[in-house]
Amino acid sequence: MITFVPTPIGNLGDITLRAIKTLREADLIACEDTRHSLRLLNHLEISKPLISLHDHNEQQRIPELIGKAQDGTNLAIISDAGTPCLSDPGHRFLKACRDEGIKFTVLPGPSAITTALVASGFPPHPFSFHGFLHVKKGKRGKQLQAAIDSSETTLFFESPHRLPSTLEILCELAPEGRICVARELTKTFETLHHGTALEIREHFSERKVKGEIVLLIPPHSSD
Repeated sequence: MITFVPTPIGNLGDITLRAIKTLREADLIACEDTRHSLRLLNHLEISKPLISLHDHNEQQRIPELIGKAQDGTNLAIISDAGTPCLSDPGHRFLKACRDEGIKFTVLPGPSAITTALVASGFPPHPFSFHGFLHVKKGKRGKQLQAAIDSSETTLFFESPHRLPSTLEILCELAPEGRICVARELTKTFETLHHGTALEIREHFSERKVKGEIVLLIPPHSSD
């Protein structure tokens, strides 16, 4: 069996009992970053062999992991935080399992996407998630304009060092448009900032941006 296991997005207490049981029963755990995952596994007092599975080696690892599964190895797949495959490694491997007829299952669990969506107070359905905003400013602007024009609540991940630039773009496109910036969800210094693009830009211009960021833009018809 191959099991895709969500891990906490911040608060280690959010891991499920089923996830803990799966990790304890695994013969091998594939991790996005083995050093990062060791902190969680040590916290849970779980000691298992680890193998790296990240964006740069996932395609090369697939035959090896498929072979281990076919030989009866009980595999658990985890990313650094949240659910594997959602802006994290694992999708290509899961697709390969499906194509090869390898038995797998996906556990429910923590996700910054659904946590931010509910906490924002924006209409929860329909919604769309687009992963990380593009690094290039021009393409980022097109993504943001599409979100502003959308009839859905739109979510993006954004890096803290790019957030000021992204807020500048939003101020150019829709300065009075409402947005939400969810930061460090489930962690000690969790914050949710609601306001117009201008208000949120002003807020973050006065302080250094840190932590994991989810940017939410409500549907254009939303109050």
